[in-house]
Amino acid sequence: MNVTEREKKILERCDHTLLSQSATWDDIRAICDDGIKYKTASVCIPPVYVGRAKQYVDDKLAICTVIGFPNGYNSTAVKVFETEDAIKAGADEIDMVINIGELKAKNYTYLENEIREIKKACGDKILKVIIETCLLTDEEKIEMCRIVAAAGADYIKTSTGFSTAGATREDVKLMREHSPASVKVKAAGGISSLEDADDFVALGADRLGTSRVVKIIKATDNGSGY
Repeated sequence: MNVTEREKKILERCDHTLLSQSATWDDIRAICDDGIKYKTASVCIPPVYVGRAKQYVDDKLAICTVIGFPNGYNSTAVKVFETEDAIKAGADEIDMVINIGELKAKNYTYLENEIREIKKACGDKILKVIIETCLLTDEEKIEMCRIVAAAGADYIKTSTGFSTAGATREDVKLMREHSPASVKVKAAGGISSLEDADDFVALGADRLGTSRVVKIIKATDNGSGY
């Protein structure tokens, strides 16, 4: 088995992700197999596959899914329903997208209330809040750090991976500096190498949303896992 200690430390922070519109159940099952083999933090998959994936992995792996994805402009009621449905199907972690228009309009109370309602629907499950950093000013990113903490979410997350750009080192550093210790940081989108992963972890990312890291390690490991 050729997985190094460095790689193990990266893998345990990875939400092994497949959110392509064309993803089939066979594709999802394959990343679940890899998630189990390489001991990733979770697999992050479309909501429609949560129930099947939960049954398939038999509690050997956490199942993460997305809410209000990728644009975030669903109503709060719809996002709460999506969350309740995902939790009922077996989701262990929820990654929700904020309403970016409401942030641009400085409707901070709306955002805080929405996150709080979704966290309530999560119960004891993990909630990560995607703020889509590529569309925001630094002032807006800092405000979202405050709002996410005030609303009781577990993580603040950079990106969906479906907008104009993904995580940057500067954004992860900013988010870590302006978030309390109670809120963890997830970097997602554009993590294309182990060096990227190392850098984001060093800057304060507790989780990495990526489809590439496992593929890179799998190629050098010949698929043996550890």
